[in-house]
Amino acid sequence: MPIHPIDPIMISIPESFESNRLQIRAAVWGDGAAVNEAVQESTAELRLWMPWAQRVPSPEESEVSIRKSRLEYLERKDLRLLLVNKDTGRLVGSSGLHRIDWQARKFEIGYWVRTSCARQGYITEAVTAIAEFAAQELQANRIEIRCDSRNLQSARVAERTGFTLEGILRNDKLDVQGILRDTMIFSKVRGVEY
Repeated sequence: MPIHPIDPIMISIPESFESNRLQIRAAVWGDGAAVNEAVQESTAELRLWMPWAQRVPSPEESEVSIRKSRLEYLERKDLRLLLVNKDTGRLVGSSGLHRIDWQARKFEIGYWVRTSCARQGYITEAVTAIAEFAAQELQANRIEIRCDSRNLQSARVAERTGFTLEGILRNDKLDVQGILRDTMIFSKVRGVEY
C-alpha cells in the first residue's frame, strides 16, 4: 500500500502522555534549570557516551537547548521528551524521537537517565511507552534504537523492550574520545514486532 506524504507541520502530536510512574512530555521554556541539575549530577556517566556531555553546560546553555528543542518539536523536526516522576515532579531523564523520516514514518529513540534514578527501570518504562506512542499516535512503521556496541546498559534496554538486534555497523562513528566505534542497531517494525 503506498504511503501518502503529508507535511509534518500538519500532524497533531500530543504534548504529553504517561506511563505507570512517568509523565513523558515535550520540553517547554523554563525546563532548562531542571535539565541542567540532572546533567550536572550525571556528568560522569553521560560523558562516557554522549558527545554533548563532554563539558558541563551552564544553566543558560541548558535553557537555550530546551528552547531550541521546543521549536523543533513544534516544527516536527525532532521530538525531545522529558521524563518526569509523576509523584515527585522531579526530572528523571530525557528521551525522545529523533532522526525522523516522516515519509517512511521512521523514528529513533534516544535516552539518558540521571544518576540518582539509574537502575530503577525508568528508561525501560519510558522506552516502552514512547515506542507505543510512536506506533499508535505517529503511525510509525519503523522505530530504532542505536547505541555504541560497548554501551551494554543501553543495549539491554533495547532487548528488554522487545527491539530486535538487526546488526552491528563496524567502525561506524567516532566515540567521544575520537576513536572509531561499532554501532548496534535495534528496531521494531510494524507488522513484525507490533
